[in-house]
Amino acid sequence: MSEEIKNEEEKVVETTSAPAADAPAETPAETPAAEPVQPAVSETQPQIIVQKERGFSHYVGFALLCVLCICFFFMPGIALTFGVSRIVDLNGAAAWIFSAILSLIIWLIFKLKVKGFKKSFYFYIGLCVVVFALLIAIEVLTEKLNVFANILALLSGAGA
Repeated sequence: MSEEIKNEEEKVVETTSAPAADAPAETPAETPAAEPVQPAVSETQPQIIVQKERGFSHYVGFALLCVLCICFFFMPGIALTFGVSRIVDLNGAAAWIFSAILSLIIWLIFKLKVKGFKKSFYFYIGLCVVVFALLIAIEVLTEKLNVFANILALLSGAGA
């Protein structure tokens, strides 16, 4: 829209300056007071913005995605915590804290070894995908372990 207004301004300036250059020089007394050239204002149609109201399911879905993203980011620490929980009993709060600390330590190791924040983050996300794939493989190959059910129970505090 602003480009159209600029183009119209240029056309108005060109059309008003071209005849003045071709015309013979007038005396200053005959020249009317210099009026600023104003572009022709075009009528614009009112814009109608339709915003759909979001229901309860939208916010529940967004909250679920946030929780899943957090769990995915802590996946290496959660996997190690799950391994430790098979040896030692942990409650839900201890499992989350232990998982977060382990994940941040693993990410810090990536940060120190791989130069650049963005590149280290990509390598860490790649590690998260590999760990997730390993957990899926363990879930499929073993019938008794129920990895994801036990991890959910561990992180919610029901596994203790």
